[in-house]
Amino acid sequence: MKLFLIICLCVFCFETYAQNAADTLAYSRRVVSITMRDGVMLNTVIYSPQKTQTPLPILLMRTPYGVDKMPSPNKIEYIADMAKEGYFFAFQDIRGRYKSEGTFEMQRFTRDKKNSKAIDESTDTYDAIEWLIKNIPGNNGKVGMYGISYSGWTTMIGSIEPHPALKAVSEQASPSDMWIGDDFHHNGAFRLSYGFEYAYMEEATKEDAHFPFDKYDTYEWYLKLGPLSNVNEKYFHGKIPTWNDFANHPNYDEFWKKQSLPYRLGAPTVPNLHVAGYWDQEDFYGPLKAYEVLEKKDTKNQNFIVIGPWNHGGWGRSKGDKLGNIKFDAPTGEQFRKEIQAPWFAFHLKGKNEPPKPEAIPFNTSGRADGKFPEAVTFQTGSNSWQSYTAWPPTGQSTFKNLYFKADGKLSFDAPTDKDSFDSYVSDPFHPVPYRNRPIEATYSPGSRWFTWLTEDQRFVNNRPDVMSWETEVLTDDITVTGNLLANLFASTSGTDSDWIVKLIDVYPEEYPSDPKMSGYQFMIANDVFRGRFRNNLDKPEAVKPDEVNKYSIDLHAANHVFRKGHKIMVQVQSTWFPIIDRNPQKFVPNIFEAKESDFQVATQRVYRSATQASHIQLPVMPNK
Repeated sequence: MKLFLIICLCVFCFETYAQNAADTLAYSRRVVSITMRDGVMLNTVIYSPQKTQTPLPILLMRTPYGVDKMPSPNKIEYIADMAKEGYFFAFQDIRGRYKSEGTFEMQRFTRDKKNSKAIDESTDTYDAIEWLIKNIPGNNGKVGMYGISYSGWTTMIGSIEPHPALKAVSEQASPSDMWIGDDFHHNGAFRLSYGFEYAYMEEATKEDAHFPFDKYDTYEWYLKLGPLSNVNEKYFHGKIPTWNDFANHPNYDEFWKKQSLPYRLGAPTVPNLHVAGYWDQEDFYGPLKAYEVLEKKDTKNQNFIVIGPWNHGGWGRSKGDKLGNIKFDAPTGEQFRKEIQAPWFAFHLKGKNEPPKPEAIPFNTSGRADGKFPEAVTFQTGSNSWQSYTAWPPTGQSTFKNLYFKADGKLSFDAPTDKDSFDSYVSDPFHPVPYRNRPIEATYSPGSRWFTWLTEDQRFVNNRPDVMSWETEVLTDDITVTGNLLANLFASTSGTDSDWIVKLIDVYPEEYPSDPKMSGYQFMIANDVFRGRFRNNLDKPEAVKPDEVNKYSIDLHAANHVFRKGHKIMVQVQSTWFPIIDRNPQKFVPNIFEAKESDFQVATQRVYRSATQASHIQLPVMPNK
């Protein structure tokens, strides 16, 4: 969700791109301070078209990442297609960030509505819109909100109690739940490097700041750090509020529940276009969950979703024809911006094109939706084609099939018949498995490979003794997987706590003539981690009984991917993923943030593949066309 300033400029598309003067409007800039209901003033940059006589709508983005360096909208790749046809654009620093007054609070809680003087991000949004429609000459009284990451979250919050002028929003890569599936935790496992670096970046000063690492390879730095208790003792000294929240709320308590979007959301209030990227290294869970929660109460056909082959915000800042080493044979980012995002706001704010349609509409490879908006549009990797659906995940089209772990490192759709069979490995928290190829640069440092790590070749860990792998025979037909994935792991540990990481991988043929460098490539399609102490209850951790077999159901989220004929399917399981995930001591302690060095221990892990304890991946398999 969070980006170092240089990268932030990219994600929110502060990159400038020369535009043909004949194709775009010229914009004038002014900076204003908008007063909120409690007297706090928020810094706001407004861009207005210089030559237009038609009343125009306003597009608003609210961000913690600084707006003073925002260039003219026609030079911002993310919104250039909309800038060409004309809008008023407003960019605002949220409370306590950069040039806005007030105090910053990470994902500020919803106010006490019994207190008429209370404020939150929803009231700030309301007050900002009220000022904009009254003080921007020539606006048509309609406002749209959009944004990626934290700005996607402010968009969601602004739509909960919307100003009457707010007519459409596009939530893009917003976090939904920071404990279950987004930036700071996944299923209770703490995202150490991200949580540490982002908390410091946002709260050490009023503007984005870097933590001063003394090692280039942060894998070494975090390992040398030792137990999490050393963070405040040696570095933060209790001065970073979000880190204190991590340490004080290690379980899924009321703090995390009330901060989450599911706690705050009801029915959709305005049309919302959710946007997600399959290889979003920060917030893939968020937009999927926000869409799911709102969809349950969407009686007015206002809730839509787009999922593409992107990393965090990748649809806004690049051509989108590749990610890392993976090629998609289509300019998916350009297609989204021109054929989905621009028509979405043009319809709702300018009355252009036809109204949204709930039925599926073929979405051809040029990306055009012809002014109509299917319920769900997703890019299918493997086949590299856009697909549209009447629901997400598609209902009644796929068949769930179990892909079972078998002897000799095999995967098969045939259930195992063995008794008491398992594979084992030793997990050593003093020598954890790196989550990506070393060196592991600081997350937002110049040249960091953080942005594409989810597409890295997994062969770098495939031969480690603490990473187990199973794979199918060479596929004789395509296998299309569309929908939600679930790993059901039957496993035991010799310790009293353990992490379980599961990765679903597309293995390319050993001979790949069209791109020889991709021969044998192990491309990760889906993954996640589960902290064993939460297997029965997310808010009440329990020790694991040594060597007892437990079932762990691990949500691998959504995919739309074709495993092509000639490829293989692989599953990897491991118990460390460092330093993106903190080291589990593998000995139960009430709060891992208070663990001591002596609490960390080596453990023997077993993954069972017997008839009665059949570890498997549940795949939503679509029929071949």
